[in-house]
Formats: sequence, C-alpha cells, structure tokens
Amino acid sequence: MKKYALAMAIGLFAVANPVSSVFAAATPCEDALKALRAAEATAKPSEADKAKVSEFETKGIERCNADDDKRADDFFAQGMKILGK
Repeated sequence: MKKYALAMAIGLFAVANPVSSVFAAATPCEDALKALRAAEATAKPSEADKAKVSEFETKGIERCNADDDKRADDFFAQGMKILGK
C-alpha cells in the first residue's frame, strides 16, 4: 500500500509540475513589445544600437506571431538592455 501511495504521489507531482510552469509563463509578448516600443520612443541610441534593437524587435515579433512568448520576450529584453532599460 505504501508503494502505491508513493507511486501516486510521484505521478501527481510529475503531472502538476509542468502544468504549474505553464501558468507561470512569461509576460505576454504583446506587452513586452509595447514596453520596447515605448522605450524606443524615449531613448536616443546610436545608429548601430538602433539597428540592433530593430533586429531584436523583428525577431521578437516573429516569435510572438509563432506563439513562442518566452523567446519573444527574450529578444525584446535584449533590445531593452541595449536601450538601457
């Protein structure tokens, strides 16, 4: 009986753990994109930095359209870092 209870507990933990990580997902990529664009509007980056930020924005939008919010947020965060935000 103890082995059965232990197996059930492990099984429930394995099922519940991935589900909880889905609910603790990254920021919606649309919100991160809005923040990046707002930062771009107020920042005064060099032309080279503008090009890098634009590249990260493009890659982020591509990932956002593919419903890959985590990777999109990573690209937007890299752009924000260049802008000093």
